[in-house]
Amino acid sequence: MTETARKSILLVEDEENLHDALRLNLELENYQVTSAYDGTQALKAVKAEYFDLVILDVMLPGIDGINVAETIRVQQNPVPILMLSARDTSADRILGLKKGADDYLNKPFNLEELLLRVQKLIDKNQKLQERNHIAEKYSFGKNTIDFKAQEAFNTKNERFSLSKKETMLLKLLIENKNEVVKREKILQAVWGYQVYPNTRTIDNFILNFRKYFEDDSRNPKHFHSVRGVGYKYTE
Repeated sequence: MTETARKSILLVEDEENLHDALRLNLELENYQVTSAYDGTQALKAVKAEYFDLVILDVMLPGIDGINVAETIRVQQNPVPILMLSARDTSADRILGLKKGADDYLNKPFNLEELLLRVQKLIDKNQKLQERNHIAEKYSFGKNTIDFKAQEAFNTKNERFSLSKKETMLLKLLIENKNEVVKREKILQAVWGYQVYPNTRTIDNFILNFRKYFEDDSRNPKHFHSVRGVGYKYTE
């Protein structure tokens, strides 16, 4: 498996021995793991990076796991959340699921079971994303993109070539039509960077798309920048 294909996990657990043990076993399964030890660190990490999964303890210093999950969902972040808790009542489990957890595992737990749940959540999320995949050719307005050939025709029927990364970014934006795609997700999916701050890389690509496809690049209809959040394609 290549470095860019590795799935990224945010591990939020304040009990140091358990945290280290979980991190070691997740890395042995070839996951890329980022650590957080309290709720504040967790929310900062989720805002700054793209993750395929969050493993979230309920009992955390400061902001607890329930509030972390709720905040993530309020921010419209669909990242899968596996919640861990020493609380084993049905009421606690229901509360965790209501606040945004996709799965809930009581402590103490079997390590093999945790790893299986991690894999299933990541696989399920991947399949949901793949459902939105578009055909090899896509048209909007009088523009046509051929993703396989890495070329496009604009409104004047002019043909031009696309770089591999231009093609990947176009496909990602179009697959998420009318939705803001976070900058961090784009960098992870197209460039393979988990964190790559202070760059105008994506902005420059968006400017190119406007030159290629927009009738008026200063007043774009299709390719939009959402300040501080990400980028959006609309028909």
